[in-house]
Amino acid sequence: MLRSSLFKFAGRCFVFATASVLCSCSHKAPSTAGGGAPSIQIDVLVIQPDSFSFTTDAVGNILAQEFVELKPEVSGRITHLNFKEGSFVEAGALLVKLVDDDLQAQLKKFKSQLEIAETTLSRFKKLLDLNGMNQQEYDQALNTVNTLRADVDLINAQIRKTEIRAPFSGMIGLRNVSVGALITSQDVVATLQQTNTLKLDFVLPESQGNSLRPGDLVKVKASNDDLHSAKILAIEPQVLQGNRNRKFRAEILESAKLNPGAFVSVIISNDQGTNAILIPTNCVIPESRNKKVALIKNGKVKFQIVETGHRGQELIQITSGLAIGDTIATSGLMFLKPEGIVQIRSVK
Repeated sequence: MLRSSLFKFAGRCFVFATASVLCSCSHKAPSTAGGGAPSIQIDVLVIQPDSFSFTTDAVGNILAQEFVELKPEVSGRITHLNFKEGSFVEAGALLVKLVDDDLQAQLKKFKSQLEIAETTLSRFKKLLDLNGMNQQEYDQALNTVNTLRADVDLINAQIRKTEIRAPFSGMIGLRNVSVGALITSQDVVATLQQTNTLKLDFVLPESQGNSLRPGDLVKVKASNDDLHSAKILAIEPQVLQGNRNRKFRAEILESAKLNPGAFVSVIISNDQGTNAILIPTNCVIPESRNKKVALIKNGKVKFQIVETGHRGQELIQITSGLAIGDTIATSGLMFLKPEGIVQIRSVK
């Protein structure tokens, strides 16, 4: 449509015609389902069973099968050291002897008194059988014998406390004392270790360690890159509160050239079989307490709580909450709402 306007300049009039253009814009409305709320186009994944295995690394500590610090039960002066450093000793062998002169003197005293008391008791027994004495006198003599026997046992127990014997067969370490030294129950004379078999302690996060069971095998990598096999012996039932880890103990199977106290790398292979559920990591929606995925059923959204296992760079294992054949959303997760209507754009 043309519109005219009058313009005067230098006493002359000019007429200009201007065009007025009418614009009409058309906007495409979002698609609706049955005239209801607008639906969202998404990509989905139909869950199929997968073969899945992964390896986990942990730091382990080599332990001797048996280990003990040799300490005396009582204070005293060392009179004998009956072992050679770094040598093998048999179980029960006398390793250290402390001075016990006073105890030996008391033992002789009580043994002498016991010998006389037993002779008296034997004589009283014959008289009692002949009705030559009353029962009370015999009972008193019997009590004396029993008391002296107990005294002898007590002194022998105190003498044994002045000895340090090997509790088991093994290799003895370096000694920290010399003959004539005065030691207490806090002093370590030496260490004794049983190294014919070795143990291994290591920890794993709770989520990664739940698949291990006693009897499972793990690999042990030493500092020289040698690989050894170890069998899980036991698992600490309580989860460590500080870091949510679980503690495992294994036994080194072969005769390995490993030293107790050494650090090694533990390699755990987790074979989840052929029915594992793996989904893209971006399909999991983290929340403060739970993890969810958008489950699609009959064209509607349902948020399903799941439990996860091993997480990789692209895929994450679902241990609970989903089943084979379920359909989950892989795109548009930020725009989905519970019971929201969706249109499936592509299926993987």
